Amino acid sequence: MTRESVTDTLDNVDYRILRELSADGRLSDVALGERINLSATAVARRRRILEEKGVIASYGAVLNLESLGFTGVVMVALELTSQAENVLVEFEREVVKCPSLTYCGFVSGETDFLIVIHVNSLNDYDKIYRKELSILPHVARIRSSFVLREVARRVNPPVIFATAR
Repeated sequence: MTRESVTDTLDNVDYRILRELSADGRLSDVALGERINLSATAVARRRRILEEKGVIASYGAVLNLESLGFTGVVMVALELTSQAENVLVEFEREVVKCPSLTYCGFVSGETDFLIVIHVNSLNDYDKIYRKELSILPHVARIRSSFVLREVARRVNPPVIFATAR
């Protein structure tokens, strides 16, 4: 199902459910129903449909990485030697094996891939650079930027809920 066809089937109640679950994914159907004035049975049915449609992708705990010692964030820009299909496939197959990365995306522009890594020190990043990043296949250039201050971090951008019908 395309994104447009899924969103065409959502109504205000669905968006209210999504907003509440985005704030607290552990809400029971009863508690969620109380918040949006709907029966627990109706909430359970709608939640199941949202899950089946893939609108709700998963549930999980959002960890406070800083409290776990990962106080630094590094944005890594990687340029490959080529963008040939076999080069991209081989690089992507290997980069997902890097245990330190939290995000990797193929991007447009001068950079080929952007990676986000959480570290506990500069020494930690040096080890990651040497043992994970520098051994990736077909890498021509690695540029690292250290985040000095986090301004915003969102799992679900509020604009999603602004489009509710």
